[in-house]
Amino acid sequence: MRYLYLLFLFVSLQTVNSQNQFTVDGITYKTALENAKTQGKPVFVMLYADWCPHCNQMKKEVFSDQNVMDFLNKNYSCVWKNIEKEEGIALKNKFKTTSLPAFLFLDANETLLYALKGEMKKEDFLAEANYALNPKLQLPYLEKDFLADPSNSTKFFTYLNTLKKGKDRTELSIPTHIYLQTQSDAQLVSETNWRVIANGVTDINSREFQYVLKHQKEFAAVASQNRVDRKVESIVNELLRPLVDNLDTINYYKQREVAKSIRLQKTDSLVFKFDLTLAERTEKWDFYKKVTLEDTEKLVWNDASFLKDIGQTYLKHINDTESLKKSISWVKHSLELTDSYDGNLLIARLYNKIKDKKQALKYAKDAKAIGKEMGWNTKDIDTLLAELNSK
Repeated sequence: MRYLYLLFLFVSLQTVNSQNQFTVDGITYKTALENAKTQGKPVFVMLYADWCPHCNQMKKEVFSDQNVMDFLNKNYSCVWKNIEKEEGIALKNKFKTTSLPAFLFLDANETLLYALKGEMKKEDFLAEANYALNPKLQLPYLEKDFLADPSNSTKFFTYLNTLKKGKDRTELSIPTHIYLQTQSDAQLVSETNWRVIANGVTDINSREFQYVLKHQKEFAAVASQNRVDRKVESIVNELLRPLVDNLDTINYYKQREVAKSIRLQKTDSLVFKFDLTLAERTEKWDFYKKVTLEDTEKLVWNDASFLKDIGQTYLKHINDTESLKKSISWVKHSLELTDSYDGNLLIARLYNKIKDKKQALKYAKDAKAIGKEMGWNTKDIDTLLAELNSK
């Protein structure tokens, strides 16, 4: 009897435990829409990927909770889709999903009512899922309300703040420009309109951004110079980063000229770094060398880490002695900014590459001393010292 009791207890515990685990049922998206129509409910869709840590955390911490699942199943027709499989791929493309996890709240006709993205706490998710049931908090209502009075900044921000819960910044530009078209150039310079520009303007050629460039002092007075600088850098990032990530060299060099036309030190430095990233990824080492020889001292002279990054690239991929000597001078300057073990080791290796044993030994010993003082593993420098002393 005791054995049977223990077996019963074990099975009961396993059953309770399984009820608290996130499981994906086999319901199709089409079935979820049909159920929504017959049951008079909206549809809840979670888009996820097995490799996404934030998705897995939501499954573990939020959707394993019975109260959450009871709420969802009571109020929604629920479906869970992996973006790398069949229906998940189609849904990702249909709703332009770029961030995971993504949570879509739809009506039975597939109109997007509400959207969320990213990891959140259970209480926050339940609050948002409740908001998604309120017609006056849903995107179609907020959009209609805004478009009826597009110069109303309160209605604009209400719509924008809900929209950006589930959309990337580039998708905020349409309502942003609808609102800003109601504002004269003079009206743009205000704290409210700066917030609009900072949150929603992504087009470097837009009237509003070009006006910011020409009136930075005025905008700095209502915001701050730091906020203006961050916006300028952000818009160059948004222009160039996707092209670099996709190795789209043709469009990169076209848009690069647009970014360079801003003619500010901070944006020129960003373009410089993007140039080098693209050159590395496409293995255009002659171009990499040309850009660095022209602009390193002008654009990244006070960035010790980046100077060492350039030196590392020269060590691996550049072979002419004069250019290598130039890279040594850059890394030496990084040591003037911040003395470091890795900087001394890098200079030693660069000197070794141009066959200057005396200088290589000097910097190798300096690196060894730093490593010893800090109690670090000095295997790399020991190997170099052994090589140098054997010559």
